[in-house]
Amino acid sequence: MSTNKTSIYSYDLISLEEKFLTLGLKKFNAKQVFQWIYQKGITDFDKMSNIAKSSIEILKNNFIFNQFKIINTLIDPRDETTKFLFELSDKRVIETVLMKFDYGYSICVSSQVGCNMGCKFCASGLLKKIRSLNVDEFVLQVVMVNNYLKQNNKTPISNLVCMGIGEPFDNYENLKKFLNILNDPFAIGLGARHITVSTCGLVSKIIQFGNDFPQMNLDISLHAPNDELRNKLMPVNNAYPLPMLMDALKQYQKITKNRIGIEYILLKNINDTPQCAKQLLKLLKPIYCYINLIRYNEVAENEFKTSEKVNDFSKILNSNNIICTIRLERGSKIAAACGQLRANYEKGKF
Repeated sequence: MSTNKTSIYSYDLISLEEKFLTLGLKKFNAKQVFQWIYQKGITDFDKMSNIAKSSIEILKNNFIFNQFKIINTLIDPRDETTKFLFELSDKRVIETVLMKFDYGYSICVSSQVGCNMGCKFCASGLLKKIRSLNVDEFVLQVVMVNNYLKQNNKTPISNLVCMGIGEPFDNYENLKKFLNILNDPFAIGLGARHITVSTCGLVSKIIQFGNDFPQMNLDISLHAPNDELRNKLMPVNNAYPLPMLMDALKQYQKITKNRIGIEYILLKNINDTPQCAKQLLKLLKPIYCYINLIRYNEVAENEFKTSEKVNDFSKILNSNNIICTIRLERGSKIAAACGQLRANYEKGKF
């Protein structure tokens, strides 16, 4: 990337308006540029016909349209789940996943190159965090996947989850600008209720997210019903134990009134017992939530196994008046575990 030009995808509308004013451009030019690049897919300033030629020259001298290099694209033939391995400008790689549902296409984006949360069962943590993604690297995941859909005569994405490699709240300021671009009617225009951010439990950012984006959805990667077990599985629990996390979720719900999604991966003979189910019910009783049970995608680098008790665990929860669903398995033929494709690439497996 040129040192004297910045990616046009690095700005939400407010920051782009401020930047334009410093360059002698009109504030309303920012909305025009947003519409051209996000709604019409234009990546050439000279084609922005409603902007003065003198302003076009300023844009060309200060901004670029960058993109990722696609290292690999894997498609599961059973359900069309597509995993992209993107190379960034510094040669680092990230994953982005496209999923097809009855309601349309959903994208799962990464927030960091690697992850420092250290969850014992997670493939993302096999390679530690190198850095957080920049705003444009968030945005380009959506732009490039939408381009892929357009090239294949498909509709654009209708839902987004931030559940890929990394902890989103560990990159909050860049995440915030990205979410603004997603939701902005002059940009991607994705409705707030169609956007979900998942966290392993960074308490202070949960409250901030509720204040900043009260209409967006929050998911919690919980995976254990008590501190003793969660400390072993998820080191973040040592900093933010369950009582602290539950208090934060109560505060979040006072702000937003939103139902919270609880993600719970079932690990064989570890967190899948009837006792764990009963502890989970007690823990979550004060919270307005639903539970999404997840079958574990096994990773060769650790000892965890897929539980055979998913249905039994679900019955205990559902019989006690808590909404519980079992997540559909997707992409199991294409290194489905989050971060697994990237880890394989870094180890030279393809």
